[in-house]
Amino acid sequence: MYIEQLYTNCLAEAAYYVESDGEALIIDPIRETAPYLQKAADRGARIKYVLETHFHADFISGHIDLAKESGAQIVFGPGAETGYTVHHANDGEILSLGKINIRVLHTPGHTPESACYLLTDEQGKPYCIFTGDTLFVGDVGRPDLLDGKMTKEELAGMMYDSLHKHILTLPDDVIVYPAHGPGSACGKNIGKETWSTIGVQKKNNYALQPMNKQQFILSITEGLNAPPAYFFKDAMINKSGTSDLNKVMNTTRIALTPDEVKKEIKAGAVLLDTREPDSFEKGFVPGSVNIGLKGSFAIWAATLIDINSPLVIIADEGKAEESILRLARVGFDNVKGVLKGGVPAWIQAGNATETINSVTPEEFNKLLHDKKSVVIDVRKEGEFDTIHVKGARLVTLSDLENNIQDFNKEDEYLVHCAGGYRSMIASSLLKKHNIHNIRNVYGGMSKIQESGAPVVKGKTMA
Repeated sequence: MYIEQLYTNCLAEAAYYVESDGEALIIDPIRETAPYLQKAADRGARIKYVLETHFHADFISGHIDLAKESGAQIVFGPGAETGYTVHHANDGEILSLGKINIRVLHTPGHTPESACYLLTDEQGKPYCIFTGDTLFVGDVGRPDLLDGKMTKEELAGMMYDSLHKHILTLPDDVIVYPAHGPGSACGKNIGKETWSTIGVQKKNNYALQPMNKQQFILSITEGLNAPPAYFFKDAMINKSGTSDLNKVMNTTRIALTPDEVKKEIKAGAVLLDTREPDSFEKGFVPGSVNIGLKGSFAIWAATLIDINSPLVIIADEGKAEESILRLARVGFDNVKGVLKGGVPAWIQAGNATETINSVTPEEFNKLLHDKKSVVIDVRKEGEFDTIHVKGARLVTLSDLENNIQDFNKEDEYLVHCAGGYRSMIASSLLKKHNIHNIRNVYGGMSKIQESGAPVVKGKTMA
């Protein structure tokens, strides 16, 4: 028996490769199939099943392409209505894989069709459970993603029943392999580890503590931030069927001249600059949105830009294909092309660029005494409530464009986040909307505290 977690950091997503006696299965694959096919080929195994724990909302699954390319059977739990052929497994059904078995456990709650997969080893002993978005480390899946078809309270009630029927009854030493880790919006506050055990979760997970159903429903539904709009679109794509990734990649690797980029802009394309913040601030094409590849790139791109929007990519040399692939993982299939030669080519063609001014935390501290300087904190509400700069205004990055009318072009804005990644995204969005009197703060909140700037701990502003 061989099990490997294949973790994709920028999506905070875990897929799994499981193998026994020359037969393999893949659980919750991301969109590109090559890693899974290569893994099986390297190990001399045949992929027999592709198991989906539910219709994923935060990324496009590779289950359809992988099944076509490997001959594997796609398996969903009960109630999964798809636009393509799958095996609908019954609750309790056993799938054989070499010398081990996989038991399908129907666990509605995050979604109605959610299923967990319990692996029993060669001796028939429960060894691990692949919990999808039903159970995370320190959390459970959010119950508010059905867009009005079911209330979050109804789904939370189902989650309570699922956990008590299938999860809490398992031995403490059973390993928990969830579909997501820290940073995913599929849970409220997912822990930092990407796997755990049933025993540890019984002890430490707030949602598994003794409580009645009503207490549980209140516990997991309170404090939920609104899910990103793309969640509902990705879930529908995964349900109805996806476009072939190879075709998408072949039609989006187009090198565009500066004049061709201008035509795409005029036609409504969004300019997405995937360079790192330090490079972006020194010079960028006017109107560009900066989301650097080294952060939670795909998640922020899909949160801030409609996945159906036409895109033009501006990237560092050698990074264009990676940018396009990572965008495709969350559903961007309408990339018009890439600026050939990047920003240097844009400048060489005689076009203007813009810059963003940044300040050190020490300079930021001095500017706080200027009454015209408004501090904009673009972190999440929970981060802000923990600690924030005295007098700062909270405008979460995901809501910034919805509140752009609240910015006064005459004021000076000092924009910060936790470390500098999100604040540069925010600065680029403000520039795009002609708010030019801004300064990005290097190092974010962690460095601001060290500078001696006045801060407030807790929710109460002072």
